[in-house]
Amino acid sequence: MTTDNLAIDARGLRKEFGQKTAVADFTLQVKRGEIFGFLGPNGAGKTTSVKMLLGLTAPTDGTATLLGHPLGDRQTRAKVGFLPEHFRFHEWLTAAEFLDLHGRLFGMSKSARTAVIPDLLELVGLADRAATKLHAFSKGMLQRIGLAQALLNDPELVFLDEPTSGLDPLGRRLVRDIINSLRVEGTAVFLNSHLLSEVEQTCDRVAFIREGVILQTASLASFEQESVDVILRVGEPTPQLLSNLVRFGEGVRLDEGNGRIHLTLPYENKLPELAQWLVNNNQTLYELRPQRLSLEDRFLQIVGGEVESEKQTT
Repeated sequence: MTTDNLAIDARGLRKEFGQKTAVADFTLQVKRGEIFGFLGPNGAGKTTSVKMLLGLTAPTDGTATLLGHPLGDRQTRAKVGFLPEHFRFHEWLTAAEFLDLHGRLFGMSKSARTAVIPDLLELVGLADRAATKLHAFSKGMLQRIGLAQALLNDPELVFLDEPTSGLDPLGRRLVRDIINSLRVEGTAVFLNSHLLSEVEQTCDRVAFIREGVILQTASLASFEQESVDVILRVGEPTPQLLSNLVRFGEGVRLDEGNGRIHLTLPYENKLPELAQWLVNNNQTLYELRPQRLSLEDRFLQIVGGEVESEKQTT
């Protein structure tokens, strides 16, 4: 992975506050055009890590670059979008005025602001609310206008902290569609979310952090290539059948209570072969159900502890 291809290149970032170490070892790379998930329990150091990358707090040690330039570089920051988890927007402004203000803060010309603001309001489903003051917005609407401001400057890298918090299923789908369109455009997205089902549907790779240390970085595609647990239900689960199934995988066992057979296949592409073999050997196949570890299962496996419940407000 060449440096030119990296949106984020962090090596050994560390942040101490007095005697407390908030981040002990933040080392990861994010490619341009990649959707990258950042996962960890509360207090793991996620927010501090993002603040270091954004230049909002200086690291105690380590080095990093954004879009090939050192942290804090002003010209680079002009190419970065950010939606924080906890925001307080200007409630006395209308949606259009709010975006216009942030466009001016980005140094955008009036003609550029006039051209892009209607498109962004349309993108986040708020075209009919351009003249509505933000104090009248629901939490979900504020979340969407916040996403619009994060995209105002046509960024090359976007940090999204809990972007679907407060959104209903339709709002979540809209955000997923926007993130996928950013990937197509070559924009990198650094996504921090407790909604692991959303991360699973959106991200290319994920990193797991706990107690300020990156424990593992992996692609979601690699998870798909791993072994898969299978549940079988056939007409006659004989001891001979169980013995023969060892050729396909390991951990073959019969659940006496419900008559289902459990085994683990090394690869998912073994499933059709297994089904065909059962039919060829005169077994009546009633059920063939693969079971993969969900991202939540892997989170618990790697990080441990409890995953925060997916509570939504409207």
